[in-house]
Amino acid sequence: MDDSRVSHDALPERTVIRLDSSPRFVVVFNPLEQERLSVVSLLVNSPRVRVLSEEGQPLSVQISVHWSSATDMVPDVYQVSVPVRLPGLGLGVLQLQPDLDGPYTLQSSVRVYLNGVKLSVSRQSAFPVRVVDSGASDFAISNRYMQVWFSGLTGLLKSIRRVDEEQEQQMELEFLVYGTRTSKDKSGAYLFLPDSEAKPYVPKKPPVLRVTEGPFFSEVAVYYEHFHQVIRLYNLPGVEGLSLDMSFQVDIRDYVNKELALRIHTDIDSQGTFFTDLNGFQIQPRQYLKKLPLQANFYPMPVMAYIQDSQRRLTLHTAQALGVSSLGNGQLEVILDRRLMQDDNRGLGQGLKDNKITCNRFRLLLERRTTMSPEVHQEQERSTSYPSLLSHLTSMYLSTPPLVLPVAKRQGTSPALRSFHPLASPLPCDFHLLNLRMLPAEDTLPATDSALILHRKGFDCGLEAKNLGFNCTTSQGKLALGSLFHGLDVTFLQPTSLTLLYPLASPSNSTDISLEPMEISTFRLRLG
Repeated sequence: MDDSRVSHDALPERTVIRLDSSPRFVVVFNPLEQERLSVVSLLVNSPRVRVLSEEGQPLSVQISVHWSSATDMVPDVYQVSVPVRLPGLGLGVLQLQPDLDGPYTLQSSVRVYLNGVKLSVSRQSAFPVRVVDSGASDFAISNRYMQVWFSGLTGLLKSIRRVDEEQEQQMELEFLVYGTRTSKDKSGAYLFLPDSEAKPYVPKKPPVLRVTEGPFFSEVAVYYEHFHQVIRLYNLPGVEGLSLDMSFQVDIRDYVNKELALRIHTDIDSQGTFFTDLNGFQIQPRQYLKKLPLQANFYPMPVMAYIQDSQRRLTLHTAQALGVSSLGNGQLEVILDRRLMQDDNRGLGQGLKDNKITCNRFRLLLERRTTMSPEVHQEQERSTSYPSLLSHLTSMYLSTPPLVLPVAKRQGTSPALRSFHPLASPLPCDFHLLNLRMLPAEDTLPATDSALILHRKGFDCGLEAKNLGFNCTTSQGKLALGSLFHGLDVTFLQPTSLTLLYPLASPSNSTDISLEPMEISTFRLRLG
């Protein structure tokens, strides 16, 4: 909500908050039905800033510089990152004031690996930068849950080790390029007709790496010619700290009939089976078949895909729909972008030549199975599979980030901004509020009824959920709507069809409802 665009085809840029003698306010909205603890990052024009809660208590913040490229800092722009606990579907308020460096202001440390590239690194006296010209060895970033290793030469992910395990888990990233056939039929908007198996992406010059470490997050940024990768690890308890946040800014506007792919190599014994979601509603097992052409083994990935064996499951969550496959044991592969110069005779009438710089966002979640879980080959023979409860929450964190709303400068005396808690208690973690809206009235009078659409998710209980630090409860599908909303009572409740066209039962005197897993239910209700 605080983003702006220089042009119609540019990536959104966050608004810089200008600090002066008067305090500035920021409202943060949580779109989730559950309470969340997330890091909120703001751009300000001064590194000397103090962030206060609604009650006026100072909050610890991580200060870092804002970069426009691998080695160039944006002058007079700084990033302030603060952990904020937000109520479900609620609003939180932050207050920003200019201040000298205090005990709550924590700076980030930065290392830049040039790998022999002759570049000058911009510097600021308040933020020292360590520059390594060449000969970098592998390095790691860590939090309370895991240690993540990267290659010092490529900057790409190599392995993950959980803090309660001694053995590292292979987790290598590789970028690949697909070409297209030389025959009459070629790849286009609808057809994927590669000329052969993918070839490794070969950069013209070594990448530049930038490693940022701080108390609330650490990240590794890698700059190649055609993409810019940022892998961030949050140092927070709960959902945020249990997965890797990955973003890839892709620019292939100089490609001719090529497609860029990301492949993840692991030591998981997936046995040729991988799992993709069907529009985020259910999971379908997929089997890699050698007898089919390569393109026939790719499937849509609207929300997530995962591979697993009897001990572990690796889930790739995505914020945008992409094509995914598993062409080898322990592999996951995603197509990031395509640039094709010809029409494929399927109705579009042109090729894919209007590429823009795009940003693809993912979450990589490695989970451990419990001893009570069934054998993996039994699950892979079933027609469906289920994400874990943690996986559902990770997907929601990725697809619905907190919305940051900077408040315009206030003139004169205005009412004080207050936080907003619409729910008396958060929804159970397996419930998702699909919609809550007013229904149109048949006459000119204000509408009195509302539509409530709820989804209860199914989840796999065979994956580790204890001692992971995220506060989450379920209620066996039961929900008391009468006490759900803060300060409001449900005076009328009636179950209806999904589209609200006809009632399924008479209005009930009770406001308690029950949903089965994998079900969506619609209710007509009246609040008073």
